[in-house]
Amino acid sequence: MAKYIALLRGINIGGRNKIPMPQLKELFEELDFFEVVTYINSGNVVFSSENQDVNELIKICEAAIVEKFALNIPVAIIPAEELAEAMKHAPEWWDQDKETIHYAIFVLPSVSVEEVYKAVGEIKPEYEQVTHHGRVIFWSAPAKTFSKARWSKIASSSVNNHVTIRNANTTNKLLLLSQ
Repeated sequence: MAKYIALLRGINIGGRNKIPMPQLKELFEELDFFEVVTYINSGNVVFSSENQDVNELIKICEAAIVEKFALNIPVAIIPAEELAEAMKHAPEWWDQDKETIHYAIFVLPSVSVEEVYKAVGEIKPEYEQVTHHGRVIFWSAPAKTFSKARWSKIASSSVNNHVTIRNANTTNKLLLLSQ
Protein backbone atom coordinates (compact mmCIF):
# COMPACT_ATOMS: atom_id res chain seq x y z
CA MET A 1 0.00 0.00 0.00
CA ALA A 2 1.36 3.42 -0.95
CA LYS A 3 0.21 7.02 -0.49
CA TYR A 4 -0.44 9.32 -3.44
CA ILE A 5 -1.55 12.85 -4.18
CA ALA A 6 -3.89 13.38 -7.13
CA LEU A 7 -3.89 16.90 -8.57
CA LEU A 8 -6.83 17.61 -10.85
CA ARG A 9 -6.10 20.26 -13.45
CA GLY A 10 -8.42 23.20 -14.00
CA ILE A 11 -11.46 22.39 -11.87
CA ASN A 12 -13.71 24.82 -9.99
CA ILE A 13 -12.18 27.86 -11.67
CA GLY A 14 -14.52 30.72 -12.51
CA GLY A 15 -17.56 28.47 -12.34
CA ARG A 16 -16.15 26.02 -14.92
CA ASN A 17 -15.49 22.30 -14.52
CA LYS A 18 -17.35 22.12 -11.21
CA ILE A 19 -16.62 19.10 -9.06
CA PRO A 20 -17.77 19.23 -5.42
CA MET A 21 -15.04 17.92 -3.13
CA PRO A 22 -17.39 15.62 -1.12
CA GLN A 23 -18.41 13.92 -4.39
CA LEU A 24 -14.78 13.68 -5.52
CA LYS A 25 -13.87 12.03 -2.19
CA GLU A 26 -16.75 9.61 -2.61
CA LEU A 27 -15.59 8.77 -6.15
CA PHE A 28 -12.06 7.95 -4.95
CA GLU A 29 -13.51 5.72 -2.23
CA GLU A 30 -15.68 3.96 -4.85
CA LEU A 31 -12.45 3.27 -6.77
CA ASP A 32 -11.28 1.23 -3.76
CA PHE A 33 -8.74 3.80 -2.64
CA PHE A 34 -8.19 4.16 1.10
CA GLU A 35 -7.61 7.03 3.54
CA VAL A 36 -9.08 9.49 1.04
CA VAL A 37 -8.80 13.16 2.00
CA THR A 38 -9.56 16.16 -0.22
CA TYR A 39 -7.96 19.54 0.38
CA ILE A 40 -9.49 22.85 -0.68
CA ASN A 41 -11.66 23.26 -3.75
CA SER A 42 -8.97 23.09 -6.45
CA GLY A 43 -8.93 19.32 -6.81
CA ASN A 44 -6.34 17.90 -4.44
CA VAL A 45 -6.85 14.35 -3.22
CA VAL A 46 -4.57 12.41 -0.88
CA PHE A 47 -5.21 8.66 -0.93
CA SER A 48 -3.68 5.23 -0.44
CA SER A 49 -3.77 2.42 -2.98
CA GLU A 50 -2.50 -1.11 -3.35
CA ASN A 51 -2.00 -0.35 -7.07
CA GLN A 52 1.47 1.16 -7.43
CA ASP A 53 1.43 1.87 -11.18
CA VAL A 54 1.10 5.67 -11.39
CA ASN A 55 0.14 5.66 -15.09
CA GLU A 56 -2.60 3.13 -14.41
CA LEU A 57 -3.85 5.19 -11.45
CA ILE A 58 -4.03 8.25 -13.71
CA LYS A 59 -6.07 6.35 -16.32
CA ILE A 60 -8.43 4.98 -13.64
CA CYS A 61 -9.01 8.43 -12.12
CA GLU A 62 -9.44 10.26 -15.41
CA ALA A 63 -11.91 7.64 -16.71
CA ALA A 64 -13.90 7.71 -13.45
CA ILE A 65 -14.11 11.53 -13.57
CA VAL A 66 -15.42 11.37 -17.15
CA GLU A 67 -17.98 8.75 -16.15
CA LYS A 68 -19.18 10.44 -12.94
CA PHE A 69 -18.89 14.16 -13.82
CA ALA A 70 -18.82 14.10 -17.66
CA LEU A 71 -15.60 16.14 -17.54
CA ASN A 72 -12.33 15.37 -19.29
CA ILE A 73 -9.91 16.51 -16.57
CA PRO A 74 -6.16 15.83 -16.70
CA VAL A 75 -4.93 14.30 -13.44
CA ALA A 76 -1.38 14.35 -12.13
CA ILE A 77 -0.58 11.71 -9.54
CA ILE A 78 2.54 12.00 -7.49
CA PRO A 79 3.60 9.38 -4.95
CA ALA A 80 3.83 10.92 -1.47
CA GLU A 81 7.47 9.76 -1.28
CA GLU A 82 8.25 11.60 -4.51
CA LEU A 83 6.67 14.83 -3.25
CA ALA A 84 8.60 14.51 0.03
CA GLU A 85 11.83 14.00 -1.92
CA ALA A 86 11.14 17.03 -4.16
CA MET A 87 10.33 19.18 -1.13
CA LYS A 88 13.61 18.13 0.54
CA HIS A 89 15.33 19.54 -2.54
CA ALA A 90 13.28 22.73 -2.76
CA PRO A 91 15.64 25.68 -3.14
CA GLU A 92 16.40 27.87 -0.12
CA TRP A 93 14.63 30.85 -1.72
CA TRP A 94 11.35 28.99 -2.29
CA ASP A 95 8.52 29.77 0.15
CA GLN A 96 10.59 32.22 2.18
CA ASP A 97 9.74 35.84 1.35
CA LYS A 98 6.09 36.72 2.11
CA GLU A 99 6.14 39.50 -0.54
CA THR A 100 6.90 36.86 -3.16
CA ILE A 101 4.57 34.42 -4.91
CA HIS A 102 5.79 30.83 -4.71
CA TYR A 103 4.45 28.05 -6.94
CA ALA A 104 5.10 24.37 -7.43
CA ILE A 105 4.46 23.42 -11.05
CA PHE A 106 3.68 19.73 -11.43
CA VAL A 107 4.54 18.41 -14.88
CA LEU A 108 2.04 15.87 -16.25
CA PRO A 109 3.51 12.69 -17.79
CA SER A 110 2.58 13.87 -21.32
CA VAL A 111 5.62 16.20 -21.45
CA SER A 112 9.09 16.40 -19.94
CA VAL A 113 10.37 19.05 -17.55
CA GLU A 114 12.82 20.08 -20.29
CA GLU A 115 9.95 20.63 -22.73
CA VAL A 116 8.25 22.91 -20.19
CA TYR A 117 11.43 24.96 -19.75
CA LYS A 118 11.85 25.24 -23.52
CA ALA A 119 8.22 26.26 -24.13
CA VAL A 120 8.14 28.90 -21.40
CA GLY A 121 11.59 30.26 -22.22
CA GLU A 122 14.56 31.65 -20.37
CA ILE A 123 13.81 33.08 -16.96
CA LYS A 124 14.20 36.77 -16.29
CA PRO A 125 16.51 36.58 -13.25
CA GLU A 126 15.67 40.13 -12.20
CA TYR A 127 12.01 39.09 -11.78
CA GLU A 128 11.95 35.37 -10.93
CA GLN A 129 13.75 32.25 -9.80
CA VAL A 130 13.12 28.76 -11.19
CA THR A 131 14.56 25.32 -10.54
CA HIS A 132 13.22 21.78 -10.38
CA HIS A 133 13.58 18.41 -8.75
CA GLY A 134 12.08 15.44 -10.54
CA ARG A 135 8.79 16.48 -12.14
CA VAL A 136 8.23 19.41 -9.76
CA ILE A 137 9.32 22.89 -10.88
CA PHE A 138 9.80 25.46 -8.11
CA TRP A 139 9.13 29.03 -9.18
CA SER A 140 9.10 32.28 -7.22
CA ALA A 141 8.44 35.86 -8.33
CA PRO A 142 7.95 39.02 -6.27
CA ALA A 143 4.28 40.05 -6.18
CA LYS A 144 5.15 43.64 -7.22
CA THR A 145 6.78 42.58 -10.49
CA PHE A 146 4.97 39.27 -11.02
CA SER A 147 3.54 40.22 -14.42
CA LYS A 148 7.06 40.94 -15.73
CA ALA A 149 8.26 37.41 -14.97
CA ARG A 150 8.47 35.19 -18.05
CA TRP A 151 7.03 32.21 -16.14
CA SER A 152 3.94 34.22 -15.20
CA LYS A 153 2.95 33.63 -18.83
CA ILE A 154 2.92 29.82 -18.46
CA ALA A 155 -0.89 29.89 -18.77
CA SER A 156 -0.57 31.17 -22.34
CA SER A 157 2.28 28.82 -23.27
CA SER A 158 2.02 25.68 -25.39
CA VAL A 159 2.58 23.51 -22.29
CA ASN A 160 -0.20 25.01 -20.16
CA ASN A 161 -2.39 21.91 -20.60
CA HIS A 162 0.50 19.70 -19.50
CA VAL A 163 1.09 21.19 -16.05
CA THR A 164 -0.90 21.85 -12.92
CA ILE A 165 0.16 24.53 -10.47
CA ARG A 166 -0.24 24.79 -6.71
CA ASN A 167 0.95 27.57 -4.42
CA ALA A 168 3.48 26.87 -1.69
CA ASN A 169 0.85 26.76 1.09
CA THR A 170 -1.18 24.12 -0.75
CA THR A 171 1.91 22.10 -1.66
CA ASN A 172 3.15 22.12 1.94
CA LYS A 173 -0.29 21.12 3.24
CA LEU A 174 -0.53 18.24 0.75
CA LEU A 175 2.87 17.01 1.91
CA LEU A 176 1.69 17.16 5.52
CA LEU A 177 -1.58 15.35 4.73
CA SER A 178 0.31 12.61 2.89
CA GLN A 179 2.68 11.80 5.77
